[in-house]
Amino acid sequence: PRSDCIAAEELCLSDSACNATYRILENCALAKTHFSPLDHDSRVRCLNAELDLGNSSLLHCKCHRRMKRQEHCLRIFWTVHSSMTDGYFNLETSPYENPANEGHWKTDYNKLAALLSGKVCSQLAGDATNPCLKATHVCNLSKKCVRLRTDYASTCTKGAGSEDACDRRKCHRGLRNFFEKVPEDFTKRILFCPCQDELCGERRRKTIVPDCSFQYNSKPNCLLLLDSCLDDHICKSRLADFQQNCQPTDMSPDGCSQHDHAACLQAYMGMIGTPMTPNYVSNSSVEVSLWCTCESSGNQKEKCDQILGMFESNKCL
Repeated sequence: PRSDCIAAEELCLSDSACNATYRILENCALAKTHFSPLDHDSRVRCLNAELDLGNSSLLHCKCHRRMKRQEHCLRIFWTVHSSMTDGYFNLETSPYENPANEGHWKTDYNKLAALLSGKVCSQLAGDATNPCLKATHVCNLSKKCVRLRTDYASTCTKGAGSEDACDRRKCHRGLRNFFEKVPEDFTKRILFCPCQDELCGERRRKTIVPDCSFQYNSKPNCLLLLDSCLDDHICKSRLADFQQNCQPTDMSPDGCSQHDHAACLQAYMGMIGTPMTPNYVSNSSVEVSLWCTCESSGNQKEKCDQILGMFESNKCL
């Protein structure tokens, strides 16, 4: 039976045989983290250890996006599945539980939105032409939404205007906090508000404070962006989730191999606040991209284009 990886680890460590196998896998994962090339015997030992887990709950455990100790849970998952990361940009299985199996947030978004159309907020009558502005005002009526939005906005705008002065790591952490802890009724409406004009589009593009969270002084190569992502448990997990839920296919009318656009959008939101943070490319379209380029990729140009294409030309997304 599938279980939480933290509970599965505790169970495994209490059994001497499972404990010994798990320690081997920890060493295998550590070697990969330090990019130490494993010799043939070591690779065989690592693969055998993974196979030895057999039907252990560790082999089938998952994590939840909004759980406490999420990083610890993800570290356990990648320890057990370290052989899966052999393929470059080929993280086939998401460590996250299917969204359908997670408890959906019950919110009073509609009640708060109704306030905006009533006498209480009659001064905001102009919001009808700018759905992004309206979504922001509704967020302001929720204590949690406005607090976490203010937190990341203030962190991401510190040092604005001076060269590379913002603390990108703190900015990313604040963004992840917002998208993980605020109910999706609020976050989705703020990030995906439908725009008819450039003023609204610019507000939508600036939702994640791109000067700090998205743009660098110059565009790095997408392969470097991927390397920094695979070196981070959260980013690697979100990328695996994105690949699984946003996998495009020409065989399906909706362009989505999983046929679930809601899960794809949720996975896309999970990428925000990681080294591979995506964003809208302009204020006049809904096209998104990573802040990177595939110039000077040499013989890895195809891999680089594949990474960029998952965001720029993904029919599913």
